[in-house]
Amino acid sequence: MSETVDSDLYTRAKALLEPGDIELVGCIVHTNLAGEQDLEMHELTVAANEVIAEHAEKGETYIEAGNDDTNFSSNQFQGLTLDDEAFVWECQQLLRGGTFDIVFYYEAGVDQAALAGDLADLDGVDRVTQVP
Repeated sequence: MSETVDSDLYTRAKALLEPGDIELVGCIVHTNLAGEQDLEMHELTVAANEVIAEHAEKGETYIEAGNDDTNFSSNQFQGLTLDDEAFVWECQQLLRGGTFDIVFYYEAGVDQAALAGDLADLDGVDRVTQVP
């Protein structure tokens, strides 16, 4: 992947974290999954949900798909708590240079380095870029 695309993606991801109701941080999960590997992308998103929920210490979560809600795009997903449907994380799946990148953002306060390390250990992940 080119330096320019990485820089653009990082800048766009950082803009998503601008101040709002809650302080957010995030990461870009660069995968080796090609565009036709939808099933593997789904499995990776489910695995990332478990990792992020564990680090956020919010309890059990479920994934709401963008195509279930007109407020989201088709490749946008949210992790919400089972107890009260509270926000845990949100992501967009983007096809860049023939492989998927997933931009996750979540509430600040997690150990970013540890979370990025655990995400990097998932199958299909090449590397993880932290976004402050």
